[in-house]
Amino acid sequence: MSNALPDKPVLEGLEDKWGTTWETDGTYRFDRDAAVTRGHDSVYSIDTPPPTASGSLHIGHVFSYTHTDVIARYQRMLGHTVFYPMGWDDNGLPTERRVQNYYGVRCDPSLPYVPDFVPPHDGGEGKSIKAADQVPVSRRNFIELCERLTVEDEKQFEALWRTLGLSVDWTQSYRTIDQDSLRISQKSFLANLERGEAYQAMAPTLWDVTFRTAVAQAELEDKDQPAAYHRIAFHRPDGGTIEIETTRPELLPACVALVAHPDDERFKPFFGTTVRTPVFGVEVPVLAHHLAQPDKGAGIAMVCTFGDVTDVVWWRELDLPNRTIVGRDGRIIADAPAVIVGESALEAWTALAGKTVFSAKQAVIEQLAASGDLIGEPRNITHPVKFFEKGDRPLEIVSTRQWYIRNGARDEELKARLLEFGRELEWHPDFMRVRYENWVNGLSGDWLISRQRFFGVPIPLWYPLDENGDVVYDSPIVPSADALPVDPSSDAPTGYDESQRGIAGGFIGEVDVMDTWATSSLTPQLAGKWDTDPELWNAVFPFSLRPQGQDIIRTWLFSTMLRSTLEFDRKPWDHAGLSGWILDPDRKKMSKSKGNVVTPAGILEQHGSDAVRYWAASARLGTDAGFDPQNPTQVKIGRRLAIKILNASKFILSFPAAESATVTEPVDLSMLATLRGIVADASSALAAYDHARALEITESFFWTFCDDYLELVKERAYAEGTPGQASAVAALRLALDTLLRLFAPVIPFATEEAWSWWHDSSIHTAAWPTVEELAVAEAGDPALLTLTSLALTSVRRAKTDAKASQKTPVSFAAIAAPAGSVALLQAVADDLRAVGRIAELSISEGPELAVTRVELAPTEH
Repeated sequence: MSNALPDKPVLEGLEDKWGTTWETDGTYRFDRDAAVTRGHDSVYSIDTPPPTASGSLHIGHVFSYTHTDVIARYQRMLGHTVFYPMGWDDNGLPTERRVQNYYGVRCDPSLPYVPDFVPPHDGGEGKSIKAADQVPVSRRNFIELCERLTVEDEKQFEALWRTLGLSVDWTQSYRTIDQDSLRISQKSFLANLERGEAYQAMAPTLWDVTFRTAVAQAELEDKDQPAAYHRIAFHRPDGGTIEIETTRPELLPACVALVAHPDDERFKPFFGTTVRTPVFGVEVPVLAHHLAQPDKGAGIAMVCTFGDVTDVVWWRELDLPNRTIVGRDGRIIADAPAVIVGESALEAWTALAGKTVFSAKQAVIEQLAASGDLIGEPRNITHPVKFFEKGDRPLEIVSTRQWYIRNGARDEELKARLLEFGRELEWHPDFMRVRYENWVNGLSGDWLISRQRFFGVPIPLWYPLDENGDVVYDSPIVPSADALPVDPSSDAPTGYDESQRGIAGGFIGEVDVMDTWATSSLTPQLAGKWDTDPELWNAVFPFSLRPQGQDIIRTWLFSTMLRSTLEFDRKPWDHAGLSGWILDPDRKKMSKSKGNVVTPAGILEQHGSDAVRYWAASARLGTDAGFDPQNPTQVKIGRRLAIKILNASKFILSFPAAESATVTEPVDLSMLATLRGIVADASSALAAYDHARALEITESFFWTFCDDYLELVKERAYAEGTPGQASAVAALRLALDTLLRLFAPVIPFATEEAWSWWHDSSIHTAAWPTVEELAVAEAGDPALLTLTSLALTSVRRAKTDAKASQKTPVSFAAIAAPAGSVALLQAVADDLRAVGRIAELSISEGPELAVTRVELAPTEH
């Protein structure tokens, strides 16, 4: 036995004790030599989600990362060389917003760098600082603050993950903004560019006016907003009118057409004619398009550039002009569209220029009322409006020059390939595949990857300036692979020097950065060191598992599948495990934006990591789980289980054991035969990524083992020197050895503690139990343990009914059982007499199992 049995086993302190030991011993270190020697098929590699390093982790992270860790531990015990890295997603908008709040600064790229800059605020969230009061700093100063804060956040995250017991190899870590990640992200982009998969275009772009950045389709969120339909009259050449209804009258100067459904009889006579816009007098065509909805509003729509994504479709498919009037700041631009002419029209425009869209709306309504073209009263409605998922103001659509990567929206061959790989991927649960397929089939445009932000991976390009100083966007200057990573805003391209920046005949650098998903979509390449370590890359890619949340199938899973398809023409993983959501006591999804998240540190400290892991592992993949921090029932059950594992282990190991003892008694063999079935079922469940089922059946057996079998045989186990005692102790130890390993992936601390009392090595590097280890139980009949448990329960109930303690001696007891069960019960009669303190036990045939008579021994007075 490695360590002496403790006087009183406790859970407290096990996280620190074993976390230190595991780190010192390298228990979870990736064995590169073994991976290379044995080959890719011997490796189980995990494309671990890199958590966003901004702020704090919440209970949902603990939930999903525990699911991954259970699988990692199981695969390690199966004998696979497990590659389990950890990344930190530390670039993008969340980090920038946190830095602004934390330090009280905002980025102004026009400002010079200030060495040794000291921010005005340091600590807390700084949310009381108004945006106008934030101190402007240079881009380089801002990025330095981003890096400083994310490093501190990452330290806290790692400490929490270690407390939780994640079996991550911490030597295999990366940051999505470190030099390797910058290089790989830029290299992959340039490969996309060379193959024609990346391109730049001036096009309508979803735009967040708060963050001043473009937003991709995958980052959209619909929010119900109050609005009002305004009925407006357009003037026909014959003096008549066509009335439309719109919720955005402020876009009237941007109107380029009216559109109705081709089958709508009300408007068929007007197709091919023109009307004039009220107030501004611009002539626009009346056209037909199948997306027009006859039952929406007036049945005919005003097409503006651009009010919503349908406007974009109409603009593109009907080849309409672009008269964008909303600027990147969310205000009406200064210059009127060229088609707005005439004194009154320009006067109306002047009244709008510079206003926010809200103020412009009120102004246009007043103009329409004055011209007599506003019909009736506004009709209030509530409708869904597009928001950036991290924003708090409705998105606008502005025309900007952006970078895109082809994603199958306009490439049927690529779409078919993505769908094919989706079908090849093993989804857990399987129904999640439909969400992926729906997303791929529903894509309406290529992936917009450029962002007008600061803390991100720079798009690695420059553009030449012609002799007039105009930018030549069609001929970007591309760096060589060995020059990566580069920052075009501060580095000069080969063949130029810094003095030529911004002057005729010189160059300008691309100032945009990549969408954070453009880097996160490369996590297999980042973790597997795709471009610098071919030996490691070949050992781990394609990865075995992509674990993640169900809500980012459309972003992270799809984008990673896309990048792998474009670069390698293969799917990046064999399996995808999708965790469900955490629901608060009101059954609402927990999220930071809703303010209902729970941070896990206090729960872990109060109840212990094994207890929290038990709660997480009790939920199947794809299934939502409730969590009430005031009454975490499932966590408490997990703590009780972990304590019972320690106490039962100590009790079993306290019995003297003979090294050569064998299991001979029928009930001992029956117990092991039952356990043999549990091993088979739990192994099958885990192989199918159903950790909850494996835990459920193991735990159910464990409580039967403790409450019935252990109680039944303990008197025999104390009787040292008898054959029955040797059989009982041998069976108990074999069962304990097996059960600890079955529980180890879920409850790593308590099982490691108990294992250390009689083993020299870690349980987490021990082999997963197999039915072959329990071959001795082939002669056992599982029915005997079930029957014995029922008989024992009946004896206990009889004492309870007699209002007697379970320790009360019984002078005589009679048990009746069906004919086929009598012989089985006779085989355990001695154990039943001992556990029930029965002096004389009669077992006879009867219609059903029942204690028919109990005579308590007279008590002494």
